[in-house]
Formats: sequence, C-alpha cells, structure tokens
Amino acid sequence: MAEHSSIEWTDATWNPVTGCTKISRGCDNCYAERFSERFRGVKGHPFEQGFDLRLWPERLSYPMNWKKPRRIFVNSMSDLFHKDVSRGFIHKVFDSMEAAHWHTYQVLTKRSTLLREVVNDRYRKEPVPSHIWLGVSVEDRQALSRVEHLRQANASVRFLSVEPLIAPVGEMSLEGIHWVIVGGESGPGFRPMQAIWARDVRDQCVEAGVAFFFKQWGGHRPKSGGNQLDGKVWDQYPPINRYQCV
Repeated sequence: MAEHSSIEWTDATWNPVTGCTKISRGCDNCYAERFSERFRGVKGHPFEQGFDLRLWPERLSYPMNWKKPRRIFVNSMSDLFHKDVSRGFIHKVFDSMEAAHWHTYQVLTKRSTLLREVVNDRYRKEPVPSHIWLGVSVEDRQALSRVEHLRQANASVRFLSVEPLIAPVGEMSLEGIHWVIVGGESGPGFRPMQAIWARDVRDQCVEAGVAFFFKQWGGHRPKSGGNQLDGKVWDQYPPINRYQCV
C-alpha cells in the first residue's frame, strides 16, 4: 500500500490482490507486469512471485489505518474481478471499503461482466455507496461492451479509464457515466496515441456534461509528452463530494 501515488488521478494505492493475466490488446504492454517481473525470485520481496496472481488477506485492514481521507486506487497492480479471485474475497474487499468509509475508492477492471454480476448480487436493494467508484478500462472500439456492462451495474459513481488509448473508440453512450480519464501508453514498445482520438473522447464528454481528465500523452516515459490537450490541462473530477461518507 502506497500512501502517495504518482498516478495523477488518485492519492494512494491499495493492493489486496497483486498479479494478473492478459485479456485484451490494452494489456499487451502492462506496466504492472513489467514492474513486478523485475523482482521475481527475490526472496522476501512483495513481488517475489512476479506477476502471478496472489491474494493478500493481511492487507484488507489497511484503509482503516489511514485516518485522513484520500482517493485510493484499488488494486493498481491487479484486477479485483479476475476469474481466480474468489467471490468471497471480493466481498471482503468491499467490506473493508464500506468500513473505512471516509475514503473514496476507485475500482477499475477490464472484466466488466464479473463486476456487474458481483455488484448486482451484493447491492440488490440499493446502489453501491457513493464513496466507492466503479470503472472499466476502454482501449479501443472493441472494448466498448465494457461500458454497457458498467452501466448495467447498480453503481452510484461510474467512470471510464480510456487508457492506453491505442485506437479510436468511436461514439460512446455516456449516460450514467460520471467521469472519463484519457491517457496514452508509455514504456518500451509504446503505441502512440493520435490527437484526434483524444479530442473525440473529450468532445463527447463536454457535450454530455461528463467530467474529463486528460492524464498524459505517453511515450518512452509517462511524462514524455506532457498532460495538455490543445494547450489546456483537463483535470476534472465528478461533481460529487470527494470524501462523501455513507
């Protein structure tokens, strides 16, 4: 768990699960895998197992130890809705988020069908508490089905991480979406993002009245291209009290 994060749209990270497997083109140059595999076989290191999936039940209580409210990106080094993470453990993560309700949690997945199933099973009578934001990754037009799955989930706050944006996404239905992040890919073998792709997403957000956050252009390093789109920094957040309590 990191008390401070270099990820522009969050304050901290919390990883009760680490490791993952690839499911789409957006995973091809996964930064989390690249980082984790550097430490495979290093005895005693948190990533001794590399990027193999691992559950960390001892980390479930971590948010309770932070008394100052903050935005927390959940499983920045994994995917909470991976098929090999048990439903029981997913519910324990939600239990922790509900208990430490002074924080805002940002839960992001590519496995949108499982998100929808788990959320709609757990929150049958009322939506997910508003301090738990649920999001899906969208890297190109082929991933747009995830947006519809997210819209079908009984969530209070929904967001899209259009990152890495590696191809046009086309027209999106933003009804019920509260926040959209856009970013280009970075690191070895990065796939350049075209300005027209980013502008298209921004323009759709502006027209729909959805908060828009432009994270980076990407490149060999995350900061290589800066974070301005058409000469402007776009760093909007959903028009929701950042630290709402349930």
